[in-house]
Amino acid sequence: MRVLIIKLTSMGDLMHALPALTDAAQVHPDIEFDWVVDKAFAAVPKWHPRVRKVITTSHRSWRQSWLSSLKQGELTGFYKALNADDYDVVVDMQNNLKSALVSLLRKGPVYGLDKYSCREKPAHLAYRHPINVNPGQHAVERMRQILASALGYSVPDATADYGTDLAHCQLPKLDFALTRPYLMLVHNASWLTKLWPIKHWQAVVLKAAEAGYQCLLPCGNDEEYQRARQIASVSEKAFALPRLPLDNVAALMREAEAVLASDTGLAHMAAVLGKPAITLYGSTDTHLIGTYGDKQHHLITGMTCSPCYKRRCPLPESHEGQPVCMAGMEVDQVWHRLESLLQAQ
Repeated sequence: MRVLIIKLTSMGDLMHALPALTDAAQVHPDIEFDWVVDKAFAAVPKWHPRVRKVITTSHRSWRQSWLSSLKQGELTGFYKALNADDYDVVVDMQNNLKSALVSLLRKGPVYGLDKYSCREKPAHLAYRHPINVNPGQHAVERMRQILASALGYSVPDATADYGTDLAHCQLPKLDFALTRPYLMLVHNASWLTKLWPIKHWQAVVLKAAEAGYQCLLPCGNDEEYQRARQIASVSEKAFALPRLPLDNVAALMREAEAVLASDTGLAHMAAVLGKPAITLYGSTDTHLIGTYGDKQHHLITGMTCSPCYKRRCPLPESHEGQPVCMAGMEVDQVWHRLESLLQAQ
Protein backbone atom coordinates (compact mmCIF):
# COMPACT_ATOMS: atom_id res chain seq x y z
CA MET A 1 0.00 0.00 0.00
CA ARG A 2 1.21 3.48 -0.90
CA VAL A 3 -0.06 6.55 0.91
CA LEU A 4 0.59 10.26 0.32
CA ILE A 5 0.49 12.46 3.42
CA ILE A 6 0.00 16.22 3.09
CA LYS A 7 1.29 17.98 6.19
CA LEU A 8 3.43 21.04 5.57
CA THR A 9 4.30 22.64 8.91
CA SER A 10 5.26 23.29 11.61
CA MET A 11 8.05 21.35 13.30
CA GLY A 12 6.11 20.18 16.33
CA ASP A 13 2.97 19.47 14.29
CA LEU A 14 4.96 17.23 11.95
CA MET A 15 6.33 15.27 14.89
CA HIS A 16 2.79 14.83 16.23
CA ALA A 17 1.94 12.91 13.05
CA LEU A 18 4.75 10.34 13.29
CA PRO A 19 2.97 7.90 15.66
CA ALA A 20 0.12 7.58 13.15
CA LEU A 21 2.58 6.12 10.63
CA THR A 22 3.76 3.61 13.22
CA ASP A 23 0.15 2.55 13.83
CA ALA A 24 -0.48 2.10 10.11
CA ALA A 25 2.68 0.02 9.67
CA GLN A 26 1.49 -2.39 12.36
CA VAL A 27 -1.78 -2.93 10.48
CA HIS A 28 -0.30 -2.87 6.96
CA PRO A 29 3.26 -4.31 7.12
CA ASP A 30 3.93 -3.43 3.47
CA ILE A 31 2.85 0.22 3.70
CA GLU A 32 4.98 3.06 2.29
CA PHE A 33 4.47 6.79 2.66
CA ASP A 34 5.37 9.81 0.60
CA TRP A 35 5.04 13.14 2.42
CA VAL A 36 4.44 16.70 1.21
CA VAL A 37 6.20 19.11 3.60
CA ASP A 38 7.71 22.59 3.69
CA LYS A 39 11.38 22.37 2.74
CA ALA A 40 12.43 24.00 6.04
CA PHE A 41 11.23 20.89 7.89
CA ALA A 42 11.98 18.22 5.28
CA ALA A 43 14.22 16.32 7.70
CA VAL A 44 11.36 15.40 10.04
CA PRO A 45 9.38 12.98 7.81
CA LYS A 46 12.62 11.19 6.92
CA TRP A 47 13.04 10.22 10.56
CA HIS A 48 10.32 7.61 10.11
CA PRO A 49 11.56 4.48 8.29
CA ARG A 50 8.27 4.04 6.39
CA VAL A 51 8.62 7.35 4.55
CA ARG A 52 9.94 6.64 1.05
CA LYS A 53 9.97 10.08 -0.55
CA VAL A 54 9.57 13.68 0.56
CA ILE A 55 7.99 16.27 -1.74
CA THR A 56 8.88 19.79 -0.64
CA THR A 57 7.01 23.07 -0.91
CA SER A 58 8.26 26.61 -0.46
CA HIS A 59 4.88 28.17 0.16
CA ARG A 60 6.26 31.08 2.21
CA SER A 61 8.49 32.30 -0.62
CA TRP A 62 5.86 31.42 -3.22
CA ARG A 63 3.32 33.59 -1.43
CA GLN A 64 5.74 36.52 -1.31
CA SER A 65 6.89 36.27 -4.93
CA TRP A 66 4.47 33.96 -6.74
CA LEU A 67 5.07 35.54 -10.14
CA SER A 68 8.83 35.01 -9.93
CA SER A 69 8.30 31.44 -8.71
CA LEU A 70 5.95 30.79 -11.60
CA LYS A 71 8.43 32.15 -14.16
CA GLN A 72 11.24 30.06 -12.70
CA GLY A 73 9.13 26.93 -12.95
CA GLU A 74 9.01 26.21 -9.22
CA LEU A 75 5.24 25.94 -9.02
CA THR A 76 5.06 23.83 -12.18
CA GLY A 77 7.78 21.56 -10.84
CA PHE A 78 5.94 21.12 -7.58
CA TYR A 79 2.68 20.30 -9.36
CA LYS A 80 4.43 17.63 -11.45
CA ALA A 81 6.12 16.12 -8.38
CA LEU A 82 2.82 16.11 -6.47
CA ASN A 83 1.10 14.15 -9.23
CA ALA A 84 3.99 12.01 -10.45
CA ASP A 85 2.96 8.84 -8.61
CA ASP A 86 -0.18 6.87 -7.97
CA TYR A 87 -1.36 6.26 -4.41
CA ASP A 88 -3.92 4.04 -2.79
CA VAL A 89 -4.84 6.85 -0.39
CA VAL A 90 -4.07 10.59 -0.18
CA VAL A 91 -4.73 12.19 3.20
CA ASP A 92 -4.36 15.78 4.37
CA MET A 93 -3.25 15.58 8.00
CA GLN A 94 -2.92 19.34 8.44
CA ASN A 95 -6.35 20.49 7.31
CA ASN A 96 -5.80 24.22 7.02
CA LEU A 97 -6.07 26.55 4.05
CA LYS A 98 -2.47 26.01 2.91
CA SER A 99 -2.70 22.24 2.94
CA ALA A 100 -6.18 22.35 1.41
CA LEU A 101 -4.73 24.22 -1.58
CA VAL A 102 -2.15 21.45 -2.01
CA SER A 103 -4.95 18.89 -1.73
CA LEU A 104 -6.80 20.63 -4.56
CA LEU A 105 -3.67 20.51 -6.73
CA ARG A 106 -3.40 16.76 -6.24
CA LYS A 107 -5.37 14.80 -8.84
CA GLY A 108 -7.95 12.45 -7.38
CA PRO A 109 -9.86 12.27 -4.09
CA VAL A 110 -8.26 13.34 -0.82
CA TYR A 111 -9.19 12.43 2.75
CA GLY A 112 -9.39 15.27 5.28
CA LEU A 113 -11.35 16.64 8.22
CA ASP A 114 -15.02 17.52 7.87
CA LYS A 115 -16.49 20.95 8.59
CA TYR A 116 -17.12 20.05 12.24
CA SER A 117 -13.50 19.04 12.88
CA CYS A 118 -11.54 21.36 10.59
CA ARG A 119 -9.94 24.33 12.32
CA GLU A 120 -9.69 26.58 9.24
CA LYS A 121 -12.86 26.77 7.19
CA PRO A 122 -13.50 26.41 4.28
CA ALA A 123 -10.53 24.01 4.01
CA HIS A 124 -12.96 21.10 4.43
CA LEU A 125 -14.33 21.74 0.93
CA ALA A 126 -11.10 20.35 -0.55
CA TYR A 127 -11.76 16.83 0.70
CA ARG A 128 -13.80 14.24 -1.16
CA HIS A 129 -13.71 11.93 1.85
CA PRO A 130 -14.52 13.85 5.08
CA ILE A 131 -13.32 12.56 8.44
CA ASN A 132 -14.77 13.50 11.82
CA VAL A 133 -12.54 13.60 14.90
CA ASN A 134 -12.87 15.23 18.29
CA PRO A 135 -10.88 18.52 18.10
CA GLY A 136 -10.67 18.68 21.90
CA GLN A 137 -8.06 15.92 22.24
CA HIS A 138 -4.29 15.98 21.92
CA ALA A 139 -2.87 16.49 18.43
CA VAL A 140 -1.08 13.12 18.49
CA GLU A 141 -4.37 11.31 19.04
CA ARG A 142 -6.10 13.41 16.37
CA MET A 143 -3.40 12.45 13.87
CA ARG A 144 -3.72 8.77 14.76
CA GLN A 145 -7.48 8.91 14.23
CA ILE A 146 -7.26 10.77 10.90
CA LEU A 147 -4.93 8.21 9.36
CA ALA A 148 -6.81 5.27 10.87
CA SER A 149 -10.07 6.56 9.39
CA ALA A 150 -8.51 7.12 5.97
CA LEU A 151 -6.99 3.62 5.89
CA GLY A 152 -9.93 1.83 7.50
CA TYR A 153 -8.60 0.47 10.78
CA SER A 154 -9.14 1.19 14.47
CA VAL A 155 -6.53 3.14 16.40
CA PRO A 156 -4.46 0.62 18.40
CA ASP A 157 -4.88 0.63 22.16
CA ALA A 158 -1.10 0.82 22.60
CA THR A 159 0.53 4.08 23.67
CA ALA A 160 1.58 6.27 20.75
CA ASP A 161 5.00 5.30 19.38
CA TYR A 162 6.94 7.80 17.24
CA GLY A 163 8.72 4.86 15.61
CA THR A 164 11.65 6.94 14.38
CA ASP A 165 15.14 5.94 13.32
CA LEU A 166 17.68 8.74 13.75
CA ALA A 167 20.82 6.64 13.36
CA HIS A 168 21.84 8.78 10.38
CA CYS A 169 21.89 11.98 12.47
CA GLN A 170 25.49 12.99 13.17
CA LEU A 171 27.02 15.47 15.60
CA PRO A 172 28.08 18.69 13.87
CA LYS A 173 31.52 20.23 13.89
CA LEU A 174 31.51 22.98 16.50
CA ASP A 175 33.91 25.81 17.25
CA PHE A 176 34.18 24.74 20.90
CA ALA A 177 34.93 21.52 22.74
CA LEU A 178 31.74 19.61 23.47
CA THR A 179 32.03 18.10 26.93
CA ARG A 180 29.67 15.87 28.85
CA PRO A 181 27.45 16.14 30.75
CA TYR A 182 25.58 18.89 28.99
CA LEU A 183 22.06 20.30 28.86
CA MET A 184 20.07 21.62 25.92
CA LEU A 185 18.39 24.92 26.80
CA VAL A 186 15.79 25.68 24.13
CA HIS A 187 15.18 29.34 24.86
CA ASN A 188 13.52 30.40 21.60
CA ALA A 189 9.89 30.32 20.44
CA SER A 190 7.84 31.78 17.61
CA TRP A 191 5.44 33.70 19.90
CA LEU A 192 6.48 36.48 22.24
CA THR A 193 4.12 35.05 24.87
CA LYS A 194 6.01 31.74 24.92
CA LEU A 195 9.34 33.29 25.88
CA TRP A 196 10.83 32.98 29.34
CA PRO A 197 12.83 36.14 30.20
CA ILE A 198 16.50 36.23 29.25
CA LYS A 199 17.54 36.98 32.84
CA HIS A 200 15.76 33.80 33.98
CA TRP A 201 17.61 31.71 31.40
CA GLN A 202 20.88 33.31 32.50
CA ALA A 203 20.17 32.35 36.10
CA VAL A 204 19.56 28.74 35.05
CA VAL A 205 22.83 28.73 33.09
CA LEU A 206 24.72 29.81 36.21
CA LYS A 207 23.06 27.12 38.32
CA ALA A 208 23.75 24.46 35.69
CA ALA A 209 27.38 25.51 35.31
CA GLU A 210 27.87 25.40 39.08
CA ALA A 211 26.43 21.87 39.04
CA GLY A 212 28.99 20.82 36.39
CA TYR A 213 26.91 20.98 33.22
CA GLN A 214 27.80 22.53 29.91
CA CYS A 215 24.83 24.37 28.36
CA LEU A 216 23.97 24.44 24.65
CA LEU A 217 21.52 27.02 23.30
CA PRO A 218 20.18 26.35 19.79
CA CYS A 219 18.64 28.89 17.41
CA GLY A 220 16.58 29.01 14.24
CA ASN A 221 17.47 32.48 12.93
CA ASP A 222 19.78 35.45 13.51
CA GLU A 223 17.56 37.06 16.14
CA GLU A 224 17.43 33.85 18.15
CA TYR A 225 21.20 33.45 17.80
CA GLN A 226 21.77 36.89 19.33
CA ARG A 227 19.38 35.98 22.15
CA ALA A 228 21.31 32.74 22.70
CA ARG A 229 24.60 34.66 22.83
CA GLN A 230 23.20 37.05 25.40
CA ILE A 231 22.07 34.16 27.60
CA ALA A 232 25.35 32.30 27.19
CA SER A 233 27.43 35.39 28.00
CA VAL A 234 27.13 34.80 31.75
CA SER A 235 29.21 31.61 31.79
CA GLU A 236 32.18 30.04 30.01
CA LYS A 237 30.32 26.74 30.13
CA ALA A 238 27.42 28.03 27.98
CA PHE A 239 27.48 28.18 24.18
CA ALA A 240 25.17 29.69 21.58
CA LEU A 241 24.90 27.20 18.73
CA PRO A 242 24.82 28.53 15.17
CA ARG A 243 21.80 27.68 13.06
CA LEU A 244 22.16 23.96 12.33
CA PRO A 245 20.29 21.39 10.22
CA LEU A 246 17.63 19.57 12.24
CA ASP A 247 19.52 16.28 11.93
CA ASN A 248 22.52 17.86 13.68
CA VAL A 249 20.34 19.33 16.43
CA ALA A 250 18.74 15.93 16.95
CA ALA A 251 22.17 14.32 17.32
CA LEU A 252 23.19 16.90 19.92
CA MET A 253 19.93 16.54 21.82
CA ARG A 254 20.23 12.75 21.77
CA GLU A 255 23.47 12.99 23.76
CA ALA A 256 22.25 15.62 26.24
CA GLU A 257 21.44 14.73 29.83
CA ALA A 258 18.14 16.60 29.69
CA VAL A 259 16.31 19.41 27.92
CA LEU A 260 14.72 22.58 29.30
CA ALA A 261 12.57 24.19 26.64
CA SER A 262 10.13 26.87 25.72
CA ASP A 263 6.94 25.78 23.98
CA THR A 264 8.50 25.32 20.54
CA GLY A 265 9.32 22.67 17.96
CA LEU A 266 12.55 21.48 19.54
CA ALA A 267 10.66 20.65 22.73
CA HIS A 268 8.76 18.05 20.69
CA MET A 269 12.07 16.76 19.34
CA ALA A 270 12.94 15.83 22.92
CA ALA A 271 9.72 13.82 23.08
CA VAL A 272 10.53 12.03 19.81
CA LEU A 273 13.97 11.13 21.20
CA GLY A 274 12.55 10.04 24.56
CA LYS A 275 14.87 12.53 26.21
CA PRO A 276 14.04 13.74 29.74
CA ALA A 277 12.64 17.23 29.30
CA ILE A 278 10.78 20.04 30.99
CA THR A 279 8.78 22.42 28.81
CA LEU A 280 7.50 25.79 30.03
CA TYR A 281 3.91 26.70 29.15
CA GLY A 282 1.89 29.88 29.50
CA SER A 283 -0.18 30.88 26.48
CA THR A 284 -1.00 27.41 25.10
CA ASP A 285 -2.87 24.34 26.30
CA THR A 286 -0.77 21.28 27.13
CA HIS A 287 -3.81 19.04 26.77
CA LEU A 288 -3.97 19.92 23.07
CA ILE A 289 -0.38 20.45 21.95
CA GLY A 290 1.90 19.71 24.91
CA THR A 291 4.99 17.55 24.51
CA TYR A 292 3.77 13.97 24.33
CA GLY A 293 5.57 10.88 25.50
CA ASP A 294 7.76 9.25 28.08
CA LYS A 295 9.89 11.47 30.36
CA GLN A 296 8.07 14.65 29.27
CA HIS A 297 7.19 17.13 32.01
CA HIS A 298 5.18 20.35 31.76
CA LEU A 299 5.59 23.42 33.94
CA ILE A 300 2.50 25.59 33.65
CA THR A 301 1.98 29.11 34.91
CA GLY A 302 -0.61 29.43 37.65
CA MET A 303 -2.41 32.44 36.19
CA THR A 304 -6.14 32.11 35.56
CA CYS A 305 -5.84 33.67 32.10
CA SER A 306 -3.63 30.82 30.90
CA PRO A 307 -3.92 29.41 28.28
CA CYS A 308 -4.90 32.53 26.36
CA TYR A 309 -3.50 31.70 22.90
CA LYS A 310 -2.44 35.34 22.53
CA ARG A 311 0.77 36.17 20.69
CA ARG A 312 1.18 39.34 22.78
CA CYS A 313 0.18 39.65 26.41
CA PRO A 314 -2.92 41.88 26.72
CA LEU A 315 -2.64 42.46 30.48
CA PRO A 316 -2.20 46.11 31.55
CA GLU A 317 0.92 45.28 33.58
CA SER A 318 2.60 43.80 30.50
CA HIS A 319 5.48 45.76 28.97
CA GLU A 320 5.26 45.83 25.16
CA GLY A 321 3.36 42.55 25.04
CA GLN A 322 5.85 40.63 27.17
CA PRO A 323 4.13 37.69 28.92
CA VAL A 324 3.38 38.42 32.55
CA CYS A 325 2.73 34.73 33.23
CA MET A 326 6.14 33.58 31.97
CA ALA A 327 7.98 36.29 33.90
CA GLY A 328 6.28 35.03 37.03
CA MET A 329 7.63 31.50 36.57
CA GLU A 330 10.46 31.57 39.12
CA VAL A 331 13.96 30.36 38.40
CA ASP A 332 14.22 28.35 41.62
CA GLN A 333 11.00 26.50 40.77
CA VAL A 334 12.25 25.60 37.30
CA TRP A 335 15.73 24.63 38.45
CA HIS A 336 14.36 22.47 41.26
CA ARG A 337 12.25 20.51 38.76
CA LEU A 338 15.16 20.17 36.37
CA GLU A 339 17.53 19.12 39.14
CA SER A 340 15.04 16.48 40.33
CA LEU A 341 14.75 15.17 36.78
CA LEU A 342 18.53 14.88 36.47
CA GLN A 343 18.88 13.13 39.82
CA ALA A 344 16.20 10.61 38.88
CA GLN A 345 18.25 9.26 35.98
